[in-house]
Amino acid sequence: MTEIHGTVAPGFEAVRDAFAANWETGGEVGASVSATVGGETVVDLWGGTATYDDGERDWERDTIVNVWSTTKTMSFLCCLLLADRGELDLYAPVADYWPEFAAGGKEHVATRHIMGHTAGLSGWDEPLEVADLLDHDKLVTLHAAQAPWWEPGSGSGYHAISQGYLLGEIVKRIDGRSLGQFFADEIAGPLDADFHIGTPPEADERIAHVIPPAFGLGQDPSVEMPDETSIAWRTLSNPMMDASYSSTIDWRRAEVPAAGGHGNARSVAAIHTLTANGGMANGKQIISPEGLERIFDVQAEGFDKVLLGTELKLGMGFGLPSPMLPLPPESKVCFWGGWGGSLAIIDMDQKMSFSYVMNRMEASLTGDARGAGVLMAMYGALFAGG
Repeated sequence: MTEIHGTVAPGFEAVRDAFAANWETGGEVGASVSATVGGETVVDLWGGTATYDDGERDWERDTIVNVWSTTKTMSFLCCLLLADRGELDLYAPVADYWPEFAAGGKEHVATRHIMGHTAGLSGWDEPLEVADLLDHDKLVTLHAAQAPWWEPGSGSGYHAISQGYLLGEIVKRIDGRSLGQFFADEIAGPLDADFHIGTPPEADERIAHVIPPAFGLGQDPSVEMPDETSIAWRTLSNPMMDASYSSTIDWRRAEVPAAGGHGNARSVAAIHTLTANGGMANGKQIISPEGLERIFDVQAEGFDKVLLGTELKLGMGFGLPSPMLPLPPESKVCFWGGWGGSLAIIDMDQKMSFSYVMNRMEASLTGDARGAGVLMAMYGALFAGG
């Protein structure tokens, strides 16, 4: 059996059991899970192996990995923090901060539309290569000139990778710093959280290479392939992402604020401890409780134009209880996850921050049974008085 390292608080032993079971029944390779309740760490576990170019090594306490779209939750916090400080009006036109963005009929598109995946900019008209994802300036210039693919605000279409560049440019126009630097200075640094949007060279030896899924982004064989003229196909195929590209130095160094963040479950849970606890974490008040309430300002509800067959309820960036996360609709829970299976779940009612991160990816864009099983065990422990 795989040895599980780390600690659990009394009453949360079932989380360890569920985590360990992933190696027996879920094909787990290397992973970590962490949770805080009321600001205190109650679960901090890791196990398995991390794959590297020079063979297999154990997944260590400080191993980090590309968490794909779980990175988006960090981008959301950056924008919510600027809004909390009065520097960003989420409802004002993006063009107020980025004048060129008004082209193509986007003069009324607001930051909230980008946060809620309703801006109609889920992809690019111009054909792109994967290497173009390293060129922030090129991608935001193209989007500034481009017309939306649907009426902004009329419904969601998952901005799988474009969202990060758009939000990053807004942050840069307002603050002067890149989103990755703003995040490091204002959130990760004060919380001493080992999460990076643009990963430094000194972290390289700790990075686990992801194990790509058998099928590429948007090619999950359990889901019917979209028509090649559809918004879904245009979003997910231009460029067609190969998960193994995340193991290159160029990808690690680049700031890809929708998909390129590197961390582990401990760092994700630590950052969202502030989201779960009224903006307070590690003894620091990072954002006000009122600033976090904006998460629950619903931006879209219904079937997504890109994640075909997926019914979502989207707040200001974060997902809210819906068929995708079937919790009581009145629950103050928000979440997001990453391609392959990583998760960040924040339950403000329970003051819980939960994260699961792994290296072996599934094909799905919407989570899998490994993270879900550990999350269910976590809730079982909470409701049992753990």
